[in-house]
Amino acid sequence: MKTETIGSFAAKTHFAALLEKAQQGTVFIVTKRGHPVAQLGPTDQRGARPRFGSAKGRVRMTVDFDAPLADMAEYEA
Repeated sequence: MKTETIGSFAAKTHFAALLEKAQQGTVFIVTKRGHPVAQLGPTDQRGARPRFGSAKGRVRMTVDFDAPLADMAEYEA
């Protein structure tokens, strides 16, 4: 992985280009007044998609989950 150092002003000015390079694997160390303050680079998960049905069997609802609440009786029409 290639690593580059860039100042905060230049990073702000060229952010879109930095994102493109980071997507290709370059890691940027962002500095402020010569001191490193942040790191910009590719993520570990690329395009992770949700797994539908992964909570099946974990969520339970009681039979009366949609019954009116006693506290709300005065608002019913």
